[in-house]
Amino acid sequence: MEARYRSAKTLQATFLERYSENGSVLRAESGIAYFRRSGKMRWEYERPERNLFLVDGKSAWFYVPTDHTVTRVPAKQSGDLRTPLALLAGQMKISRICARVEFAEGEKPLQEGDAVLHCRVRAQKQSRGSRESENALEVSESDEIVFEVVRDSGELTRLIVRQAGAVEVEFRFENWRFDPAIPESMFRFEPPAGVAIVNGESADEKTPSN
Repeated sequence: MEARYRSAKTLQATFLERYSENGSVLRAESGIAYFRRSGKMRWEYERPERNLFLVDGKSAWFYVPTDHTVTRVPAKQSGDLRTPLALLAGQMKISRICARVEFAEGEKPLQEGDAVLHCRVRAQKQSRGSRESENALEVSESDEIVFEVVRDSGELTRLIVRQAGAVEVEFRFENWRFDPAIPESMFRFEPPAGVAIVNGESADEKTPSN
């Protein structure tokens, strides 16, 4: 899996994201995700409504067109559950977030023959100001991460993050493309006119875009 993704400078895939609590799916969304070295991501949600989650390497942006508002936070402070997938746009070292990886006994794969693996989350001890801390993954040690890969190719087909309170976020991936031509401009966010920017560190501060 590491070798498969580390060799690519850009990636593209269709995705399905499901948010569940106590075993009940509360929200399901789908769209197209793009990844680019180093640490850049663009998630274009198409259904049930359009919105955008973008990481440009420094900031994470979440834009909901119907709200005319975009939220911005420093990427290294983002606790968003999509952040473990930043590995796909970086050096692709599972050991950065997993202290140990083992077969997930009792987890049924989506596709027969796939490998389902369990990640024991590593304590985050990066020093402030280092390159590692700039791309730190905000995953709690109490979280459980399960990922499924195709044995022959190493392609990622599913990733699940389970948190306290019976909260689960699942990502399913299909139609992976390796090294597609994706312009750098797709990983820059330009707020449309009239859209307010809410700084995540201080939600009370709103800066109208030019």
